[in-house]
Amino acid sequence: MPKGVPEVVPEDGLTTRQRRNQPVLAVHTGPGKGKSTAAFGMALRAWNQGFDVAVFQFVKSAKWKVGEEAAFRTLGTLHEQTGAGGAVEWHKMGEGWSWTRKHGTEEDHAAAALAGWQEIARRLAAEQHRFYVLDEFTYPLKWGWVDVDEVVETLASRPGNQHVVITGRDAPQALIDAADLVTEMTKVKHPMDAGRKGQRGIEW
Repeated sequence: MPKGVPEVVPEDGLTTRQRRNQPVLAVHTGPGKGKSTAAFGMALRAWNQGFDVAVFQFVKSAKWKVGEEAAFRTLGTLHEQTGAGGAVEWHKMGEGWSWTRKHGTEEDHAAAALAGWQEIARRLAAEQHRFYVLDEFTYPLKWGWVDVDEVVETLASRPGNQHVVITGRDAPQALIDAADLVTEMTKVKHPMDAGRKGQRGIEW
């Protein structure tokens, strides 16, 4: 798509404006770093446009300090106080369970993930937000905790102009097929390859 010009203009009967304003389903997947970071970058653009932004984190522990969360909560407060940007909600699904350090049974985590998805589906039906980030949502799909076909059907039939970005490794093929924008992050080099651990300002 050189210079932002589509290579093919479909004969769909839509005007350029109508086509420009269609809702987007984006998927950031692959083994490389940056999937969530890219999604939050898109969320920043959405906030700047005055969109109501909602973030749902599926497998990061509630105890983890996520830098983007602090920044977006501050932006949400700014919106409440001045009207700048859009409203912001940030939710950690379940009880802070994580795929690296699980507390409780797998059934507990599966139930929490399903409940989280059902809440998102309810909000989509109600057009509650304009921009959604479902962070690391591919894992509950991969593990069979949430039905992929149901998710794809719900996303495909969502009303209005609601953008959704889903992140995580191993995105199911059905989700990739349904998406409008798919980016695969591929690792070329990583500091951990040299034995270095995560650090402030880079990983959190």
